Amino acid sequence: MTKTILFVCLGNICRSPAAEGVFLHLLAERNLTDQFVADSAGTGGWHVGNPADRRMQAAANRRGIQLPSRARQISLDDLVDFDLVLTMDDANLSAVRSLSDEMGGRATADVKPMLSFARNFTETEVPDPYYGGEAGFEHVLDLLEDSCSALLDELTAGE
Repeated sequence: MTKTILFVCLGNICRSPAAEGVFLHLLAERNLTDQFVADSAGTGGWHVGNPADRRMQAAANRRGIQLPSRARQISLDDLVDFDLVLTMDDANLSAVRSLSDEMGGRATADVKPMLSFARNFTETEVPDPYYGGEAGFEHVLDLLEDSCSALLDELTAGE
């Protein structure tokens, strides 16, 4: 059965498209692309239709990771259409949980912080690199590679 995962940040141009790209990259490496659907969204709609931030794309490209998505805003339907919704920080987590509460019992997605899967980092939030330098984008990718790898290990355990 196909598992569906949505990665969520604020504007959907840095962290969540990077998480989606890292996850898709790992799926391809492990020959698991037919077992998962991954997407990303933002809690805000400012960047809808835009590609990932060029700095994040450059950092990801240096690691051989493509970021193909276009920004979109999370919708109520996402909380039914996806099995798992992973948020990048506490504000995103709160926003998504508020949407879920708004739906009452109709929301079926499991909503969790992205870094709840981290193995090699103690941070609890993926920092927004938008206003920082190149090192911030690299650090975000380090966090996401660690968390996405652990997530994929957990989701495929016993298969």
